Amino acid sequence: MYDMTPKKSLGQHWLHDRDVLQAMCDAGEVSKDDTIVEIGPGLGTLTELLVEQAKEVVAVEYDKELFVGLRKSMVRKNLDIVNDDCLTFDYSKMPAGYKVVANIPYYLTSNLLRVLSESPNPPAVIALLIQKEVAERVAAKPGDMSILSVTTQYYYQASLDMVVPAELFTPPPKVDSQIIKLVRRATPLFGDLDVPQYFRLVKAGFAQRRKKLRSSLSAGLHIEKSEVERLLDQAGIDPNARPQELSLEQWHALYITYIA
Repeated sequence: MYDMTPKKSLGQHWLHDRDVLQAMCDAGEVSKDDTIVEIGPGLGTLTELLVEQAKEVVAVEYDKELFVGLRKSMVRKNLDIVNDDCLTFDYSKMPAGYKVVANIPYYLTSNLLRVLSESPNPPAVIALLIQKEVAERVAAKPGDMSILSVTTQYYYQASLDMVVPAELFTPPPKVDSQIIKLVRRATPLFGDLDVPQYFRLVKAGFAQRRKKLRSSLSAGLHIEKSEVERLLDQAGIDPNARPQELSLEQWHALYITYIA
């Protein structure tokens, strides 16, 4: 490992606590048979544990300076360090069943989860250390759902792991972090789905999150409120409900009535 000043513009916060780093490996179910993609290895503190515990590690570092430093300081037979953007990295090159373990900048979370979820070769397990509030949003239950939780949970089963206090990072972020574990669903949650159409419906529902579904869906889908009420009634959903209250199953029921 080496030393470098974190760049605020890239949301870099160094983590050296070995217990937390090991908890991330445990959440990622890292084993000697696994290929692990680590996003944003930084100084290599997590990388050190991953190369000890996995068959192969591919570390994707966007920062050119960190990439050069890591290439010099960490030479391992089972480690490949690449200078690339995690949002455009070619995950199709990874072996089926690979896993992702990463301490990522907070601002990347939504886009990264979308890219990994929708990849033609998605990771079997994802363990991310992210902002605690965002981790809670991803793993939310009906009542607190969002587009992020609906879209992620369509592809992955989500569970919350260790909370990591801000003071364990250098420099400390303004909020605490949390490890979130995502396990890819073995089979699609719903077998009769036009996925883009399903998410078009969900996005329309959340477009005006504070409004009731009859209003947000009417505006988002450009149909009359009376038609929305008919669809909601057919799906067994209260038209006075708000989008965050619906489960994935209720969104699916609404989708079935919408496309009928």
